Amino acid sequence: MKNFNDLADYSALEIEDLISLARRLDEKPEPKALEGKVLSLLFLNPSLRTLSSFQAAMVRLGGGTFVISPEMSIHGLESRSGIVMDGAAAEHIYEAIPVIASYGDAIGIRAAAKVENLQSELLDKDFNELTSLVDKPYINMESAINHPCQNLADWKTLNDLDIPSNGKFVLSWSWHPNALSLSVPSSTLQMAAMRGMDVTILRPEGFELPEGIMDRARKAAFLSGGSIQETDDRTEAMEGARVIYVNSWSSINNYGKKANEDKFKHELRDWCVDNAWFDKAADDCRFMHCLPVRRGVTVMDEVLDGPRSVVIAESRNRMLAQMAVLHRLL
Repeated sequence: MKNFNDLADYSALEIEDLISLARRLDEKPEPKALEGKVLSLLFLNPSLRTLSSFQAAMVRLGGGTFVISPEMSIHGLESRSGIVMDGAAAEHIYEAIPVIASYGDAIGIRAAAKVENLQSELLDKDFNELTSLVDKPYINMESAINHPCQNLADWKTLNDLDIPSNGKFVLSWSWHPNALSLSVPSSTLQMAAMRGMDVTILRPEGFELPEGIMDRARKAAFLSGGSIQETDDRTEAMEGARVIYVNSWSSINNYGKKANEDKFKHELRDWCVDNAWFDKAADDCRFMHCLPVRRGVTVMDEVLDGPRSVVIAESRNRMLAQMAVLHRLL
């Protein structure tokens, strides 16, 4: 493994092998496996689970980390080309990234979408520019359109729960006060399609995922024996569901136009998951969410704190999945 950027770079068998390694490292720790190794962590966006889970993973394997974030460590980081730096930013990525990478044996980079330019973010242009400055193995800790570490952990969570590979997986939009990126829904859809699941995307009209994302997932589903369909009918979507994975994302027609989006989704506040959503689901249907999640906005306490919710186990699997990635990478 040279880098870890996209689940689609690997076959389902290779992913299952990584998950087996994660499980083995949990059951039989290797506290000296990465002794003397250093992971550089660059966070251009805030983080709780990604930051702490990578730090914990390296410690458990005997290595170390350091963290760089504009808010924590430096007085502004400039990313624009051809700019005269006479403003607040004191450092440019052209120097900062190679320096940070040089201090470690690998680098993790988190550079989530700005939710400004849909076409640019679908191509992951900003993240690709950052990684072009790196001559060490790198890990995508979330980019504009991808979150592979989250979805490797999600795949492991589904395995841990004995959810069959052909089970019904509902990827549902939910209400959120902010305009959010496509990284989690796009990569989660890809994960479920690669696993061979029967995926239903539940979303209001106007919140369809971009065709490029859908086409990529359809190809993965065809190869795995899975399927993909879309609906705005909650009852139809949830009938027989084994999993509902909830997330929020921006409307592609209002992408980067928050005032328009706020108006467009004003009447959609009822897209908040409560127990009634599960009336037609399988008895053991599980609730998944990558966190952070807005209580009473995206999901009600009765679900989040109830027996269907596996969000804490899902979060712990972030650490274990990333231990496997680090073990292979280093």
